[in-house]
Amino acid sequence: MTTPPSAIGTTRALRRMVSEAPALRRGLGITMLLAALGTAIQVVVPIVVQRIIDSEILAPGGVDLADTLTLGGIAVTAMLAAMVVRRLALVRLALRAAQGLSDLRVRAFSHIHSLSVLHVEAERRGSLVARVTSDVAAIQDFVDWGGVGLLIGAAQVTLAVAMMLVYQWRLALFVLGGVVLYGLLLVLFQRVLKRLHDQVRSLVGDTLAAIGETISGLVVVRAYGAEEATMAKVRTVVHRQFRTEHRTFTLGAAMFSSAEVFAGAITAGVIGLGVAYGQGWGLSAGTLLAMLFLVTLLVEPVQTLVETLDQAQSAAAGVRRIIEVLDTPVEIADPVDGVPLPDGALDVSFAGVWFRYPSGEQAVRDVSVTIPAGARVAVVGETGSGKSTFSKLATRLLDPTSGEVLVGGIPLDRVGFTDLRRRVVFVPQEGFLFDTTIAGNVRYGRPDASDARIERAFAELELDGWLASLPSGLATAVGERGSNLSAGERQLVALVRAWIANPDVLVLDEATSAVDPALEVQIRRAMEHLTESRTSITVAHRLSTAAAADWVMVFDQGRLVERGPHEDLVALGGVYAALHVDWAAGTGGGGRPIAPVQ
Repeated sequence: MTTPPSAIGTTRALRRMVSEAPALRRGLGITMLLAALGTAIQVVVPIVVQRIIDSEILAPGGVDLADTLTLGGIAVTAMLAAMVVRRLALVRLALRAAQGLSDLRVRAFSHIHSLSVLHVEAERRGSLVARVTSDVAAIQDFVDWGGVGLLIGAAQVTLAVAMMLVYQWRLALFVLGGVVLYGLLLVLFQRVLKRLHDQVRSLVGDTLAAIGETISGLVVVRAYGAEEATMAKVRTVVHRQFRTEHRTFTLGAAMFSSAEVFAGAITAGVIGLGVAYGQGWGLSAGTLLAMLFLVTLLVEPVQTLVETLDQAQSAAAGVRRIIEVLDTPVEIADPVDGVPLPDGALDVSFAGVWFRYPSGEQAVRDVSVTIPAGARVAVVGETGSGKSTFSKLATRLLDPTSGEVLVGGIPLDRVGFTDLRRRVVFVPQEGFLFDTTIAGNVRYGRPDASDARIERAFAELELDGWLASLPSGLATAVGERGSNLSAGERQLVALVRAWIANPDVLVLDEATSAVDPALEVQIRRAMEHLTESRTSITVAHRLSTAAAADWVMVFDQGRLVERGPHEDLVALGGVYAALHVDWAAGTGGGGRPIAPVQ
């Protein structure tokens, strides 16, 4: 059984981080060798100190100044060499960390984009943004500083203990005993910190989500005078994050202080034992002083470990949240051996298609229909009837629960994404625009399009007059989410984006549902050009759109209950006729349940 990310311990989480960021492993052996070499050179210092004390300062014949200066020069040279080598190890690891975590951020972002629309929509956007921003930043902080310290510290502790055993094994055992006891204390701290840091990383996502939602909904907040209630909600989330961070940092500070106590206790113990039992153990003054140098070498990385343990917990919490994303299965996957769609016009077929949302709602029920190549089809029905779900199934934004959707006679789940997105284009109900220019947004449909080609596209859709009315034409900035334009204007740009992509199958989901009357005529004319001579499926909010289609599909409670030309369905006096009467009367559709057509 797979271990859930929340149950993964710190060490395992950090190992997983290294496996997910291969750049961290590149050259790691050389980096560790440099770290060990730097520490080995540093161990020369206590050896030289012992020689100076025992063989020179306390020598029966007195101090040999030349030998003392030579030994001192060796110690200084060793210290400088150790600093250079360790610095090189630090720089190498920092560069690898930057590259590896950059790759990890891109991987997490790419995986989020490969997840199903349903999964992404179910998540809070702020929380997903936190996975590739603040969570990776927490890992970066640890690797840049704590990771280097732990790498060098591991070599330093090993060599320091080895030298202690050479000098005086009894004192070495005392020091090791103290390290073991302190290590057990750190394990207890670590378990508590793990829980707290997981809470902090989760609350950071909550805060980003709450603030992002409030900024996006600023107009609604002001329109309903909900500033105080909104501020109270944001304040509650921010304070909850602050309180958890405060508890975490308080515990981290206590743990940091304990490292100072540990260092003092170990040093005092070595001095006390050395003075009390030094002669009996054959311990010279120089050897005792060398032991104190070695204790310092050992205590320093232990203190570094304590200082970075808090960072390690924060990093591990970030890793666990990223793992949660990376381990989320891709429900709608790009087939490994994708089959290309056939050349020319494409038909669309549904064969016994059912679709149920994760919430349990059955949205599409046993739909079997074929839309001929080149046909212009309108899909109508009351809200919740399944028409929008039908349109997403036709473009493989959703996969059927059972049954099969085919385009050009090929099952959609066998068509490669590159070919599918080039040949089948979906225009959503909301014309989403990115924070760039008009031209930049249109180029999402065709990245290599020149400005001249884009201007021609506007002219072909009879929208060149609107484009000319903009202050900077194609260079007009649309703002975040297209906020500088009206809903109708955003939809105009979205339609040009679809037109320039030149798809063989076009699916429009209620493209005129949120359009102001002044632009509706322009959009309707543009849609006529768009759907001409290509297979098109238009989810129609207004039945005037359905009247212009070759034939109409009527949905109710997930079932396809009627289909045929507009005039025939009106004359039939059935479901569509009732919807048409309601639309003409301005009521927008009835509410009675409708049985499927046999």
